[in-house]
Amino acid sequence: MWLFGRGLLGVQLLIGDKSDAMCGFCRLLIDEHIRFDYNIDSLVNEVMTTSAVDLIQELIEVHNGVLHTSDVLAAGLSRTTLAKLERAGELVRVARGQYVLPDELPDELYLWQKRMPILVYSHETALFLHDMAERTPSRHTVTLPSDRRLSSTFPGDVKVYMTKPEFFEVGLISLPTKMGHSVRAYDMERTICDILRSRNKIDDQTVVAAMKNYAARPDKDMNKLGQYATMFRQTKILRQYLEMLL
Repeated sequence: MWLFGRGLLGVQLLIGDKSDAMCGFCRLLIDEHIRFDYNIDSLVNEVMTTSAVDLIQELIEVHNGVLHTSDVLAAGLSRTTLAKLERAGELVRVARGQYVLPDELPDELYLWQKRMPILVYSHETALFLHDMAERTPSRHTVTLPSDRRLSSTFPGDVKVYMTKPEFFEVGLISLPTKMGHSVRAYDMERTICDILRSRNKIDDQTVVAAMKNYAARPDKDMNKLGQYATMFRQTKILRQYLEMLL
């Protein structure tokens, strides 16, 4: 009497004699049974992986090219599947809990914004985003309200400025990065005031270039700049620069 079953590692044969031929035949059946189980498992895993890749492609589009572990879990995929996709080269981890497709260049500014949504790009980085900088910042700058701190797990090396909470959202807008993603930044007028307020921490070339480039912008708002200068107590120094440039 033969007993078969998926996952069964042995075959029972109720016979009176134990012949070598019969034992060899049993081993052959066992090997074929195990090979069948293995092939079925491989096929199931392949189908699951293919389905997961399709889902990841859809999620990537929804989340503008960047996936968080929480996004993947919310879509019904497990951490194990996520790890398999990473090992298979279907995803690349660019920071803790953040993934992109392997053929995508990571947009650092957007990744950092996703990692800490409250931060605002300011000073030299805001100049860069407004096309008012002479060069790409060697180190990006962000501003936070004084009652917040940069996360200890923040992946980027950035220069952090603090401002009073009541001033934090003055001039706050959205700007596209050079790779087309939207991030939080300050408008041109707030940026000019920030540059003047922090001029002792910024090289003179950057300050002068910022003022020249702002003065040449057709979309500048001198009334708004005057209001911000009064708010941040930069009226006198602003007037000195503008007298030289306008």
